[in-house]
Amino acid sequence: MAASELYTKFARVWIPDPEEVWKSAELLKDYKPGDKVLLLHLEEGKDLEYRLDPKTKELPHLRNPDILVGENDLTALSYLHEPAVLHNLRVRFIDSKLIYTYCGIVLVAINPYEQLPIYGEDIINAYSGQNMGDMDPHIFAVAEEAYKQMARDERNQSIIVSGESGAGKTVSAKYAMRYFATVSGSASEANVEEKVLASNPIMESIGNAKTTRNDNSSRFGKYIEIGFDKRYRIIGANMRTYLLEKSRVVFQAEEERNYHIFYQLCASAKLPEFKMLRLGNANDFNYTKQGGSPMIEGVDDAKEMAHTRQACTLLGISESYQMGIFRILAGILHLGNVGFTSRDADSCTIPPKHEPLCIFCDLMGVDYEEMCHWLCHRKLATATETYIKPISKLQATNARDALAKHIYAKLFNWIVDHVNQALHSSVKQHSFIGVLDIYGFETFEINSFEQFCINYANEKLQQQFNMHVFKLEQEEYMKEQIPWTLIDFYDNQPCINLIESKLGILDLLDEECKMPKGSDDTWAQKLYNTHLNKCALFEKPRLSNKAFIIQHFADKVEYQCEGFLEKNKDTVFEEQIKVLKSSKFKMLPELFQDDEKAISPTSATSSGRTPLTRVPAKPTKGRPGQVAKEHKKTVGHQFRNSLHLLMETLNATTPHYVRCIKPNDFKFPFTFDEKRAVQQLRACGVLETIRISAAGFPSRWTYQEFFSRYRVLMKQKDVLSDRKQTCKNVLEKLILDKDKYQFGKTKIFFRAGQVAYLEKLRADKLRAACIRIQKTIRGWLLRKKYLRMRKAAIAVQRYVRGYQARCYAKFLRRTKAATIIQKYWRMYVVHRRYKIRRAATIVLQSYLRGYLARNRYRKILREHKAVIIQKWVRGWLARTHYKRSMHAIIYLQCCFRRMMAKRELKKLKIEARSVERYKKLHIGMENKIMQLQRKVDEQNKDYKCLMEKLTNLEGIYNSETEKLRSDLERLQLSEEEAKVATGRVLSLQEEIAKLRKDLEQTRSEKKCIEEHAHRYKQETEQLVSNLKEENTLLKQEKESLNHRIVEQAKEMTETMEKKLVEETKQLELDLNDERLRYQNLLNEFSRLEERYDDLKEEMTLMVHVPKPGHKRTDSTHSSNESEYTFSSEIAEMEDIPLRTEEPTEKKVPLDMSLFLKLQKRVTELEQEKQVMQDELDRKEEQVLRSKAKEEERPQIRGAELEYESLKRQELESENKKLKNELNELRKALSEKSAPEVTAPGAPAYRVLMEQLTSVSEELDVRKEEVLILRSQLVSQKEAIQPKDDKNTMTDSTILLEDVQKMKDKGEIAQAYIGLKETNRLLESQLQSQKRSHENEAEALRGEIQSLKEENNRQQQLLAQNLQLPPEARIEASLQHEITRLTNENLDLMEQLEKQDKTVRKLKKQLKVFAKKIGELEVGQMENISPGQIIDEPIRPVNIPRKEKDFQGMLEYKKEDEQKLVKNLILELKPRGVAVNLIPGLPAYILFMCVRHADYLNDDQKVRSLLTSTINSIKKVLKKRGDDFETVSFWLSNTCRFLHCLKQYSGEEGFMKHNTSRQNEHCLTNFDLAEYRQVLSDLAIQIYQQLVRVLENILQPMIVSGMLEHETIQGVSGVKPTGLRKRTSSIADEGTYTLDSILRQLNSFHSVMCQHGMDPELIKQVVKQMFYIVGAITLNNLLLRKDMCSWSKGMQIRYNVSQLEEWLRDKNLMNSGAKETLEPLIQAAQLLQVKKKTDDDAEAICSMCNALTTAQIVKVLNLYTPVNEFEERVSVSFIRTIQMRLRDRKDSPQLLMDAKHIFPVTFPFNPSSLALETIQIPASLGLGFISRV
Repeated sequence: MAASELYTKFARVWIPDPEEVWKSAELLKDYKPGDKVLLLHLEEGKDLEYRLDPKTKELPHLRNPDILVGENDLTALSYLHEPAVLHNLRVRFIDSKLIYTYCGIVLVAINPYEQLPIYGEDIINAYSGQNMGDMDPHIFAVAEEAYKQMARDERNQSIIVSGESGAGKTVSAKYAMRYFATVSGSASEANVEEKVLASNPIMESIGNAKTTRNDNSSRFGKYIEIGFDKRYRIIGANMRTYLLEKSRVVFQAEEERNYHIFYQLCASAKLPEFKMLRLGNANDFNYTKQGGSPMIEGVDDAKEMAHTRQACTLLGISESYQMGIFRILAGILHLGNVGFTSRDADSCTIPPKHEPLCIFCDLMGVDYEEMCHWLCHRKLATATETYIKPISKLQATNARDALAKHIYAKLFNWIVDHVNQALHSSVKQHSFIGVLDIYGFETFEINSFEQFCINYANEKLQQQFNMHVFKLEQEEYMKEQIPWTLIDFYDNQPCINLIESKLGILDLLDEECKMPKGSDDTWAQKLYNTHLNKCALFEKPRLSNKAFIIQHFADKVEYQCEGFLEKNKDTVFEEQIKVLKSSKFKMLPELFQDDEKAISPTSATSSGRTPLTRVPAKPTKGRPGQVAKEHKKTVGHQFRNSLHLLMETLNATTPHYVRCIKPNDFKFPFTFDEKRAVQQLRACGVLETIRISAAGFPSRWTYQEFFSRYRVLMKQKDVLSDRKQTCKNVLEKLILDKDKYQFGKTKIFFRAGQVAYLEKLRADKLRAACIRIQKTIRGWLLRKKYLRMRKAAIAVQRYVRGYQARCYAKFLRRTKAATIIQKYWRMYVVHRRYKIRRAATIVLQSYLRGYLARNRYRKILREHKAVIIQKWVRGWLARTHYKRSMHAIIYLQCCFRRMMAKRELKKLKIEARSVERYKKLHIGMENKIMQLQRKVDEQNKDYKCLMEKLTNLEGIYNSETEKLRSDLERLQLSEEEAKVATGRVLSLQEEIAKLRKDLEQTRSEKKCIEEHAHRYKQETEQLVSNLKEENTLLKQEKESLNHRIVEQAKEMTETMEKKLVEETKQLELDLNDERLRYQNLLNEFSRLEERYDDLKEEMTLMVHVPKPGHKRTDSTHSSNESEYTFSSEIAEMEDIPLRTEEPTEKKVPLDMSLFLKLQKRVTELEQEKQVMQDELDRKEEQVLRSKAKEEERPQIRGAELEYESLKRQELESENKKLKNELNELRKALSEKSAPEVTAPGAPAYRVLMEQLTSVSEELDVRKEEVLILRSQLVSQKEAIQPKDDKNTMTDSTILLEDVQKMKDKGEIAQAYIGLKETNRLLESQLQSQKRSHENEAEALRGEIQSLKEENNRQQQLLAQNLQLPPEARIEASLQHEITRLTNENLDLMEQLEKQDKTVRKLKKQLKVFAKKIGELEVGQMENISPGQIIDEPIRPVNIPRKEKDFQGMLEYKKEDEQKLVKNLILELKPRGVAVNLIPGLPAYILFMCVRHADYLNDDQKVRSLLTSTINSIKKVLKKRGDDFETVSFWLSNTCRFLHCLKQYSGEEGFMKHNTSRQNEHCLTNFDLAEYRQVLSDLAIQIYQQLVRVLENILQPMIVSGMLEHETIQGVSGVKPTGLRKRTSSIADEGTYTLDSILRQLNSFHSVMCQHGMDPELIKQVVKQMFYIVGAITLNNLLLRKDMCSWSKGMQIRYNVSQLEEWLRDKNLMNSGAKETLEPLIQAAQLLQVKKKTDDDAEAICSMCNALTTAQIVKVLNLYTPVNEFEERVSVSFIRTIQMRLRDRKDSPQLLMDAKHIFPVTFPFNPSSLALETIQIPASLGLGFISRV
């Protein structure tokens, strides 16, 4: 097919653009040959007429299909040209945030100017062992490829990293070295990989500087050779440097800095050790302030200085040498401040005692005057004489700067040499990988000598690169056996010849430097004369005679000749060097030594190459006169030689290329400048690679890939069984031009553009199929819609008609119902009205009749009252008239009598006034007086009589008066009553009137009141209704408040529960973390232990005969041994033979990593040692005090001991006598007894039993006396000879030694031992009880105090609550109550746990005592048989033999222990045991042996057996640790052994499920809790080893089976691939499928079940397996762009469902294994869900809760459509996801930790198997042990 036929309507092309370099456009009409203009439509919406070049008539570049955009390999693009490459890089960099892309064999790395989380150790592990094309492009993939090719091809490798300054070359090289250091490890204990990495900060500090383009720009080139041994482990390294930019030491451009080390020194000037350097701020020195930018944002120079010094220390540069380096650097800074004063035009001076120069001389240790002189003068030598000439100020300044540059260059080389010495290894180097970090092609506005050398080096490298690419292309064609023609590629040999050939630029430059009056101008003229118009690559600028232009492979570069000669000569005055060589500072002369350089140890290869160094090449042997000329060799000559050596090295290796691209000049993160990118792509050779690829067959497909991709273009009849023939037949039909493709052995090769054509055909075919499917589907959908609408319309009509009928029937029913209602309503209204009127009439009648009756009654009552009133009134009137008459009569009498008395009185007065009267009166006065006297006497007598009469009359009068008075009072009362009655009548009348008035008023008031009442009633009703409403509202509010309170309480409860659950989860997580940390430490410990054993074996092999002398044990070994012992004494006893067995060995250097890892362990051991030492001191003090006390009374002790010894002997003799009698009785009974006599009911039997009982009682009494005396004796002995009783298990040994002195070594010794232990236990129990009582009293006091505090707190809380509002009070009270109950609950739980522990402890002690007492009684009863000699004849008794009752123990001899361990552990084959015998049989046998040793109370035997068992299991696992069956078998048996130790330990918590018989088999003498912990640790180590074995077996299957294999055939479509799809690094090992994984899982599960592994442990193993599967699959998915597609998501989900189905079949769904696959499931769902709208983003955020933000974004960035019908994820959608997830707090780590091992637990799983029923098969070879 002609290329012009592809330019059809809607085809997309690239057109040049001055701003964007290339712009995309779309054809508006088909192109026809001969058209001069193309009608295009730009992406921004404009139409454009694009005119074709009339000469070339070249059409614009076609754009690749969208499906190919964003490919990992640029060679996978169908159209290979500059715009396609640029666009692909831009899409990957900007849209997908991918900085690495392959371009054939080149890795293109774009600097993101941002820290990315893609360089962690997890990423290194993910790329380790992977093929280069299988993973996304990465610097680690290139490093892995180099490492594998070195191992496979036995050929040295090189990684060439190039690019502009700021493109990231140094960082890329650093990451490559980090990869080698991590993957390969170190072959020695010196941690070479750490030293290799530590060289980076040193070289960066002295060789890197800030430039306008890069904050950490390397100003030198370096080539680091990393050496490997035969096992491909790092053994050393060697560094070569090139073309250090010395001019930067004395000059920096604006916004640039000098080398970092100067600023680090200035930042650390205040350190005490730097005071002598007399440094200050960087702005104080001329050499550091010129750029005006002394600080770098985000960089702390002081911290960097600390890192530099730390790296120097790690590389072995001592502190004195470090200070020497800093002195020289400080001297350079002070030298830059030296100023000159002009005397005249040709001479200058330095001010006297110039401070900068003084400081320089002091630091350098040189003479001030001499240095001052030679800074201002120079020596000139002629043929005949030598004379000294002064120099001008400018010349002196230049000389000073040249000296500073020379010193720095020498120091730089010295540091490089010492770094190489530190990286040197004595081990022979087998191979190496070189990492070349060298400057890229440079072109600036002003280009000088440095740019010329850099571009010269790049020309050489580009030539080597082109040759290598061409070679690989041709090799590929030859390998596939396809015809090929020579590919024309750009050869830059003419440019190289222009520079380095005879009479080339460098040759002419060196020649001009030798001329006495040579200058830049004369050199330029020589260049013009030699090369102008003779070489097409050399040009002269039009407007300059001091510049020249060279046409390099990348671009034309104009070089300014000024400064070329000076920089090439690098002139330094010889006299100044001599002054420095005479320095008293020892290090300074070392820099200027002219001795020959030693060959770097790591640079020499098998071919015997010489090293490549930056310093001038020196001859092998020095000559005396050569010293003065060494520094005169030109820089160009040196550089050319070193470059030739470098090219020789690279040509002898397999190169790998990394091209670093700088995306913009402003260091903006993820900003892509197309102009700068194209410029660099042209310069670095990427486009040349593309051109070479495009010239041949750039697109390569395997036959299977082609068939899978383009199966849709084939018809059924075209498909044959032979895929190769099928592809040939189809291609011949699809592409008629056979030159467009070639058939190789395994691949089909296509010309450029053919894949795009095939993709177009495929897309057209799929589009036609889609249209047909859409047509059918749409017709089917519309038919379904029509039928659904018709059915719906009929249903609607039916329902409407039914509804109308129902409405009419309802109307009729309602009409009839309304008539009936009206009838009854009218009747009801009339009837109700009649009833109301009738009731009203009756009420009126009743009221009227009542009113008339009341009126008649009131009238009669008034008349009756009136008669009564009249009666009383008339009586009162009569009495009143009578009284008035009597009163008037008496009054008249009184008046008359008064009148008569007045008259008599008047007469008497008249008579008294007259004289005659007086005379008459006095006549006869005396007679008269006498007469009067007599008369008086008579009158007195009369008076007396009258008085008597008067008295009588008075009495009568008084009585009458009283009577009258009473009558009067009665009348008065009557009168008053009459008055009252009258008043009452009047008042009644008034009252009646008033009442009538009141009645009227009341009636009116009643009306008002009724109206008011009616109104009040309405108001009240209204008020009541309002109150009811308010009440309802209040009730509702109350209910709502109650509901809120309940809800709040519920919420608080839920919150507390949630908090409790969260705290529980957190505690579980903390527990898991702690458990994981502990198990990791165990893993590290086991690794160190194995390492120690390996070293010990190596030392044993190396040293055959151990030298005499003291032998030491490794600290790790001693700590390991101490774990398996009960006490320090026994550990010391066991360490003795181990120490004697170890040979003496030379102390090796301590591993830094080992030291750091064991540091914590050493601290713990020191703490334990301190505790043990304190305890030992305390015991020694007690012993000394007891000795002091015993020395005071030794004599008393001796007497008592003698007496007790005699008493004991007497009791022993009596005991012996009794035993003899007892034996005789038994013997007689056994000889003469008959069955009838000895029957239990026989008389003889009873007599014998009585005698036996009496003898036994006497014997018990004797025994008690013996025991008492014995205990006293032992206590006295212990007082005399006190011992340190640390080990309670050795007490029985001491006691047995004393008992052996007795004659009877049987029952008394046993009884004594038991009683002794009982007494000790009782004493300890008493002490513990005393302490517990004291603790309890203290606890009670504390409880009282706490109750007081609680009371005070409650009072304060109550006072606070009373001040709160009711709602807050309720809430506060609830909160307080919940808190109080929680605290009480926790306290009760703690108390309950303590009580449980105490109860368990007491029960255990009680059981021990009961068992011991039972054993004593059994022993006594066995010794005393029921039988005595009696006089009666006794018939013989036949005693039937009972079948032996086994106790579930196995007995073996001490010397058979090694045989037992060997047969049962070391030589046991797991497969035979698992198939033929009961699961866990070795564990049961070992435990039964331990039971017997416990029964014998033999602590040595127990300890020896357990230690041998543990060590033997370790040996087996070390020997066969990679065999899953072996590891699983011993994990199962170790767990079973551990469960047996728990089940039969006698602890209450482990005896719940035991039978009574099993409880009898519990251990009686020893508590093996410490050994249980040791066995648990061993089980953890075995589990971790099992997981590693699982991982090693599963890892090769996972990626192939879960990702690559198409479980659902035809779903995944294969995309076009590039050169890197499959590499030849590793041969195809066979593909794995999901069925392979499931078969392997079945195998694992069946083996574990056969071995009887605990179900819970199997669940944990399965969970770990599934985690490994999920983690590795997800990690590969995140690192493989070709796997992130919709179809692959479906494949993954199907595979996961198959794994879940396997879990269901095995009944393991509750193992937690499914949850470990959740991240993988969510990643697969993420590949399949919609990714367009905000709702989709929300759904993704809620769905992917098991994935981190980095993983979600990575999957979205990697998502790649397989077909054109799928759409890419837009950048805006990814940003939306990032915005929504910005608050999520998760790990920034991208990959899952595939090496993570979940902490394992061993839940107690008791066995129902009875120990006494276990049979030992003969196949085990354990005939030397017997059942007990």
